[in-house]
Amino acid sequence: MKTHEIREARAAKVSEARALLASSPTLTPEGQAKFDALKTEITALENQEARAQFVDDAERRSLGQTVDKSRDSMERQVNVLDAIRCQVEQRAAVGALAEFQAEAKRQGLEARQGGVLVPSSVFEKRATQNTTTNAAVAPDEYRPEQFIGLLRNSMIVRSLGARVLSGLRGDTVVPKQTGSASAFWIAEGAALTESSATYGNVTLSPKHVGALSSMSRQLIQQANPAIEQLTRDDFAQVIGLAVDRALIHGASAAFQPVGILATAGVQTAVLGTPTWAALVAMLEKLAIANVTPNAVLTHAKGATKLQTVLKNAANGAEYLMAGGRVADLPAYVTNQLDAVSGVLGRVIAGDFSQILIGEWGVTEILANPYATGFYERGDVQIRILHTMDAVVRQPAAFVISSDMAI
Repeated sequence: MKTHEIREARAAKVSEARALLASSPTLTPEGQAKFDALKTEITALENQEARAQFVDDAERRSLGQTVDKSRDSMERQVNVLDAIRCQVEQRAAVGALAEFQAEAKRQGLEARQGGVLVPSSVFEKRATQNTTTNAAVAPDEYRPEQFIGLLRNSMIVRSLGARVLSGLRGDTVVPKQTGSASAFWIAEGAALTESSATYGNVTLSPKHVGALSSMSRQLIQQANPAIEQLTRDDFAQVIGLAVDRALIHGASAAFQPVGILATAGVQTAVLGTPTWAALVAMLEKLAIANVTPNAVLTHAKGATKLQTVLKNAANGAEYLMAGGRVADLPAYVTNQLDAVSGVLGRVIAGDFSQILIGEWGVTEILANPYATGFYERGDVQIRILHTMDAVVRQPAAFVISSDMAI
């Protein structure tokens, strides 16, 4: 059974058990046996629901199957450093990189101002590199697998189940049902009132995010495959963090995708000094809107507050946030979500699969060895441009509290 079917069956059994108790507070042996049977069935359904919910969450987080295996194989062979080297050395792209340029051109995608296109998928790879035992690849005393990176904010929103449309061309319109037909009770011989479903749409339009970086010529000329991975990871982190933040805080006035906080129609709740009752009331708004939340999101200070407030101060019950969960929902902490102020924090709860991300399939890399300030040092300035957009499909799928005392 599907999750909603299990919940309906469980609700029916709970109602049956409640009716049994209401009809006879003191149960007869026969009534007790029936109640015990209902209790066993309810427990079994709860276990089924937990398993079904686990599978649903896993499906939301899973990557889709590659449709074009030959294209996927070609994209995997594209090397980011090759894209930079061919520009620095002023030569044509070769191999998989050249093949990808030709494929992108056939699809109407061309680099601007002489840059080179690489598939966005290369920045989604994560590979463990250990080359210290191969003297032909790893220079003496060089330990790339021990590279010490920056401490960055954690990218979180996409991993919570946001849906991704890749390989888009131009503006993309996604149809959306905004209303449904109505049913009516009528007298014998009376006529039904006509009603029909209503529809709208949401539009994904290309928006561009970019970054300027620099690399030394010596680094670009390295044959070490770990350098390629470090380069990918750094570019992916820089662009990925900007995209992830826009999914939360993005504003159209800043040429960004409209994030959750700026989306019209999202629900709001009052937590103030957080209590268990206020937290449950916040989640109740989602239930009333027929939304099944899959996560709670807050920032570091917000998590600290929730982890230090008891559900019931009188009897020492557990904390509002414990074991990485809030109200039995997975709770995630990221500094990508800003507090309102030094004394007010934010909490977002909802179904993050209602976020729709559109990607136009390529990331443009432009290497400029003649940029002022870089040319003199022998360094190369690198510009990265990525094209995407995002919308919240159903704003009521999220509820936000922006008044939690921290």
